[in-house]
Amino acid sequence: MSKYDLRTKKGYDFFEVSSALQKCIRRGMEEEAMYWAVELFNSSYQEYVWKRLRIMASEDVGLAVPGIVAEIQALYQHHKLQATKKEDKNQPERLFLTHAVLMLCRAPKSRVVDHALLYHWMRHEHVHLEVPDFALDKHNERGRRLGRGWRHFFFTGTLLADSGSVPGEHEYRQLAMDAVGSPSPSMFAPESPPEPPAPVKVLSLFPEAEAAPDAEG
Repeated sequence: MSKYDLRTKKGYDFFEVSSALQKCIRRGMEEEAMYWAVELFNSSYQEYVWKRLRIMASEDVGLAVPGIVAEIQALYQHHKLQATKKEDKNQPERLFLTHAVLMLCRAPKSRVVDHALLYHWMRHEHVHLEVPDFALDKHNERGRRLGRGWRHFFFTGTLLADSGSVPGEHEYRQLAMDAVGSPSPSMFAPESPPEPPAPVKVLSLFPEAEAAPDAEG
């Protein structure tokens, strides 16, 4: 028997079970995915199962559900914490593993992250890009030699594509520019003082007395 001939509790080849788990999750086959996850768990491969699930979160779901990596990691942390309580014979840590497998099965799938990894890493040795001009700024020597300072930083270096509509975005940008030396006229010109309020006429409770002429002394 080679050192790679690993078997699960029911006698399955370990690597075949691992592959079956991932392929079933990719296909959304909940029943089968849970079967293989339980088989690995019962065979004392809990840490390996979690390693595969964390990889799947990026590899097979990725940008389709941007927060799923953090959610799977949180479930893993709950699992680890619960597993330390050896006095609990019900193994409640299984709850978090089940949660993770079902979440991955039901999630929208995308392979774009893994495909991007293969594309960029496989071709990297054969491509040579030039540093773009907009990257030469006050943070590097070539940019400083070009005299690029705060103005370049605000109007070129911090240019955003697909900028979201975040409350206060433009106002804080202007405040930041003002704070470092006002590279552009401030949009926060001093406001004109408010006009004094019009006098309020108070109605008297004794209009007859107000209308009476002053008595002669």
